[in-house]
Amino acid sequence: MQATEGFDHIGLTVSQLEQSTAFFVNGLGWRLLGRNSDYPAAFVSDGHMMIALWQAKTDKPVAFDRKNNVGLHHLAIRVSSFEQLDNLYQRIKTMPGVVIEFAPEPAYGGPAKHMMVREPSGNRLEFKHSPN
Repeated sequence: MQATEGFDHIGLTVSQLEQSTAFFVNGLGWRLLGRNSDYPAAFVSDGHMMIALWQAKTDKPVAFDRKNNVGLHHLAIRVSSFEQLDNLYQRIKTMPGVVIEFAPEPAYGGPAKHMMVREPSGNRLEFKHSPN
Protein backbone atom coordinates (compact mmCIF):
# COMPACT_ATOMS: atom_id res chain seq x y z
CA MET A 1 0.00 0.00 0.00
CA GLN A 2 1.32 3.44 -0.97
CA ALA A 3 2.13 5.61 2.04
CA THR A 4 2.64 9.01 0.39
CA GLU A 5 0.42 11.43 -1.55
CA GLY A 6 2.82 13.83 -3.27
CA PHE A 7 4.68 16.94 -2.18
CA ASP A 8 3.41 19.11 0.63
CA HIS A 9 6.04 21.80 0.05
CA ILE A 10 9.65 22.30 -0.95
CA GLY A 11 12.16 24.26 1.11
CA LEU A 12 14.92 26.14 -0.70
CA THR A 13 17.81 27.90 1.00
CA VAL A 14 18.36 31.27 -0.64
CA SER A 15 21.10 33.87 -0.37
CA GLN A 16 18.88 36.79 -1.45
CA LEU A 17 15.55 36.35 0.35
CA GLU A 18 13.90 39.55 -0.89
CA GLN A 19 15.03 39.13 -4.51
CA SER A 20 14.06 35.45 -4.57
CA THR A 21 10.66 36.24 -3.04
CA ALA A 22 10.12 38.99 -5.64
CA PHE A 23 11.02 36.51 -8.40
CA PHE A 24 8.23 34.15 -7.34
CA VAL A 25 5.66 36.84 -6.51
CA ASN A 26 6.31 39.45 -9.20
CA GLY A 27 7.93 37.31 -11.89
CA LEU A 28 5.83 34.18 -11.65
CA GLY A 29 2.66 35.72 -10.23
CA TRP A 30 2.66 33.53 -7.12
CA ARG A 31 1.04 34.56 -3.85
CA LEU A 32 3.02 35.42 -0.73
CA LEU A 33 1.47 33.26 2.00
CA GLY A 34 3.51 34.62 4.88
CA ARG A 35 6.87 35.27 6.42
CA ASN A 36 8.87 34.13 9.43
CA SER A 37 11.08 36.98 10.62
CA ASP A 38 12.85 34.74 13.17
CA TYR A 39 14.50 32.48 10.57
CA PRO A 40 13.98 34.57 8.24
CA ALA A 41 11.82 32.91 5.59
CA ALA A 42 9.07 33.62 3.06
CA PHE A 43 6.39 31.18 1.92
CA VAL A 44 5.05 31.40 -1.65
CA SER A 45 2.48 29.42 -3.61
CA ASP A 46 1.02 29.09 -7.09
CA GLY A 47 -2.14 27.56 -5.61
CA HIS A 48 -0.94 24.00 -6.31
CA MET A 49 2.35 23.85 -4.44
CA MET A 50 4.15 25.84 -1.80
CA ILE A 51 7.82 26.76 -1.61
CA ALA A 52 9.48 27.86 1.62
CA LEU A 53 12.38 30.23 0.93
CA TRP A 54 14.85 30.09 3.83
CA GLN A 55 17.55 32.77 4.14
CA ALA A 56 21.08 31.33 4.36
CA LYS A 57 22.69 32.16 7.71
CA THR A 58 26.06 33.20 6.27
CA ASP A 59 27.16 36.20 4.21
CA LYS A 60 29.18 33.82 2.03
CA PRO A 61 26.93 30.86 1.23
CA VAL A 62 28.43 27.96 -0.71
CA ALA A 63 26.89 27.68 -4.17
CA PHE A 64 25.46 24.28 -5.09
CA ASP A 65 27.31 22.43 -7.87
CA ARG A 66 24.69 20.22 -9.54
CA LYS A 67 27.32 17.98 -11.15
CA ASN A 68 29.36 17.30 -8.00
CA ASN A 69 27.04 17.61 -4.99
CA VAL A 70 24.21 15.38 -3.88
CA GLY A 71 21.00 17.39 -3.64
CA LEU A 72 18.40 19.17 -5.69
CA HIS A 73 19.60 19.32 -9.31
CA HIS A 74 16.62 21.48 -10.31
CA LEU A 75 12.93 21.94 -9.61
CA ALA A 76 10.62 21.39 -12.61
CA ILE A 77 7.40 23.41 -12.67
CA ARG A 78 4.52 22.78 -15.10
CA VAL A 79 3.25 25.68 -17.21
CA SER A 80 -0.29 25.62 -18.64
CA SER A 81 0.49 26.42 -22.30
CA PHE A 82 3.23 27.21 -24.81
CA GLU A 83 1.98 30.81 -24.84
CA GLN A 84 2.28 31.02 -21.04
CA LEU A 85 5.81 29.61 -21.23
CA ASP A 86 6.81 32.27 -23.76
CA ASN A 87 5.09 35.01 -21.70
CA LEU A 88 6.89 33.84 -18.57
CA TYR A 89 10.22 34.00 -20.38
CA GLN A 90 9.53 37.57 -21.54
CA ARG A 91 8.52 38.62 -18.02
CA ILE A 92 11.48 37.18 -16.10
CA LYS A 93 14.39 37.54 -18.53
CA THR A 94 15.17 41.09 -17.39
CA MET A 95 14.49 40.62 -13.67
CA PRO A 96 17.49 41.48 -11.47
CA GLY A 97 19.59 38.46 -10.58
CA VAL A 98 17.77 36.01 -12.88
CA VAL A 99 20.01 33.94 -15.15
CA ILE A 100 18.42 32.30 -18.18
CA GLU A 101 20.31 29.08 -18.94
CA PHE A 102 18.22 28.58 -22.06
CA ALA A 103 15.05 30.16 -23.47
CA PRO A 104 11.97 28.06 -24.32
CA GLU A 105 12.96 25.25 -26.66
CA PRO A 106 11.75 21.74 -27.54
CA ALA A 107 12.35 19.30 -24.70
CA TYR A 108 14.11 16.14 -25.87
CA GLY A 109 12.82 16.54 -29.43
CA GLY A 110 9.32 17.75 -28.52
CA PRO A 111 6.42 18.10 -28.53
CA ALA A 112 7.02 19.50 -25.02
CA LYS A 113 8.91 22.78 -24.58
CA HIS A 114 10.93 23.91 -21.59
CA MET A 115 13.35 26.53 -20.34
CA MET A 116 15.88 26.53 -17.51
CA VAL A 117 16.57 29.52 -15.27
CA ARG A 118 18.37 30.33 -12.05
CA GLU A 119 16.39 32.52 -9.68
CA PRO A 120 18.25 35.37 -7.93
CA SER A 121 19.79 33.07 -5.29
CA GLY A 122 20.98 30.57 -7.91
CA ASN A 123 18.43 27.75 -7.50
CA ARG A 124 17.78 26.08 -10.86
CA LEU A 125 14.17 26.00 -12.05
CA GLU A 126 12.83 24.32 -15.15
CA PHE A 127 9.54 25.55 -16.61
CA LYS A 128 7.87 23.05 -18.92
CA HIS A 129 4.70 22.66 -20.96
CA SER A 130 3.75 19.31 -22.39
CA PRO A 131 0.63 19.16 -24.57
CA ASN A 132 -0.09 15.55 -23.51
